[in-house]
Amino acid sequence: MSSPHALSGRRGQVAAAALVAATLLNAAMFGGTGATASSHREAPLIAGDPAVDNTDLYAFVSPDHKDTVTLVGNWSGFQEPNGGPNFFPWAEDAQYDFNVDSDGDAKPDITLRFTFETDDRRKNNTFLYANGVVDSLDDENLLFRQRYDLEAIYQNGQKVRLVDNAPVAPSPNGPASMPDFKKLRDQAVTQIAGGGKVYVGPSEDAFFADLRVFDLLYGGNLSEVGQDTLRGYNVNTIAIQLPKNALALRNDMHRNPNIGVWSTTQRRTLKLSPGKAEAVGDFVQVSRLGNPLVNEVVAPAGLKDAFNGLRPDQDAGVKELVDRVVNPELPKLVEAIYKIPAPQGQRDDLAEIFLTGITKKLGAQINADLNSQVNNQDADARRFRPSEMLRLNMMIDPNPSPNRLGLLAGDTQGFPNGRRLTDDVVDIAVQAMEGAAASGKLVDALATGDKVDANDQPFEANFPYVGLPRNGTAVNASGTTAEVAVNPVGKIGTIDPMAMTTAVGSAIVFGGGFLLWRKRQQQIRKYGSHSK
Repeated sequence: MSSPHALSGRRGQVAAAALVAATLLNAAMFGGTGATASSHREAPLIAGDPAVDNTDLYAFVSPDHKDTVTLVGNWSGFQEPNGGPNFFPWAEDAQYDFNVDSDGDAKPDITLRFTFETDDRRKNNTFLYANGVVDSLDDENLLFRQRYDLEAIYQNGQKVRLVDNAPVAPSPNGPASMPDFKKLRDQAVTQIAGGGKVYVGPSEDAFFADLRVFDLLYGGNLSEVGQDTLRGYNVNTIAIQLPKNALALRNDMHRNPNIGVWSTTQRRTLKLSPGKAEAVGDFVQVSRLGNPLVNEVVAPAGLKDAFNGLRPDQDAGVKELVDRVVNPELPKLVEAIYKIPAPQGQRDDLAEIFLTGITKKLGAQINADLNSQVNNQDADARRFRPSEMLRLNMMIDPNPSPNRLGLLAGDTQGFPNGRRLTDDVVDIAVQAMEGAAASGKLVDALATGDKVDANDQPFEANFPYVGLPRNGTAVNASGTTAEVAVNPVGKIGTIDPMAMTTAVGSAIVFGGGFLLWRKRQQQIRKYGSHSK
């Protein structure tokens, strides 16, 4: 596929360097790994620890500030907005990182690290998250608060504190407590000295897709499509906007526009005792995310947990994972179920998308010089290492009318060149698996995709761009809403007699159970723990 925005005027790499890079690619294909990427509940272990589970990663040139790049990372998926009383805090014993590789050696040149502290004012006084209307982040009615520090860590070991003790936007716990959540969200946007800004807090889940792909690829006959499985759910979001030169190799975006990005979470080992969890030992990487859907769909179940602990520079040493990239399972399933022939031979086009970035310098199948770090003029091609990460060419200006299919539709500002909030990554990934990126043509039989073409919640034109989180409205699987109507004096607008009966019955059972428990405690105090 030719690119209307193909880079021009760049000094060519010397033949020897290109040959070395091609040799490294060949070694990765036959003796190394293709790393994969996390998504919602994609691996058995991380599915049980949602607070540190990377669900999505985005990287794009900021549409309203073209001299900056915005990174967005989401964690803790499938948040039902009414999920109190503790809602969805960030983990205090974890490190949340964005990693940026500007020279292609698969090691972070910059790590942007977020760490959190909690101020829980509820103590033994109340179970409420907020005991009145919350009008600001320092409102006395907000009883649960978190703050964070942001540190930039450079490859040479230098550390720079970018943000100190900044406020986190709280979990939305209903329109009565937080009637104007946008006001709270805006108060949580913090400026970074020297240019840039950051937001930490909840948002509506930007990932839109019909996840019934796991039910024999949409029911085995494309009958299970058109339902946005993530509709109605929130996530915890970190969005950071930085000048392009701050991320570019040698701080020169014009000579070195290509970067690779991945997010990770590290957690400390927990020592559990009754009523207490104590963090001990070293930090351990438990989640990793670059390109969307890869660990979820490409990696088999037995490799998913292992991938979440890998560093990108280790990717080229795990043959089993590379084999799943260059010989993927999904096209074979499509052929078996829908009789659409799978592309034949080793999938070097997928290796470009997931392992090297898209470039002609490595003998690629995709006809574009787009986003590989090997194209950076100051990069040493001898140090280039194939690895899985989300790669972005920062020189390509935002498309004022973005196409949801990104590169497959000739929109080179979209996935797999970075990832915008509006990119339909499920449809793009399915088409890419079927060879569309290499052929330049969509597979007509799958052209309608999952029929979820956009997010149900609008994105915003300005930073942090993500949609406002749902605030007390649950959306069920059929897409209908169930809202509680509350009149001005706080009484329930309608009462279901059956629900009322159930509630009264539950109260009686709970009350009786409490009295039995209290009597039991009195017996224990009087006679000891073995009393009958």
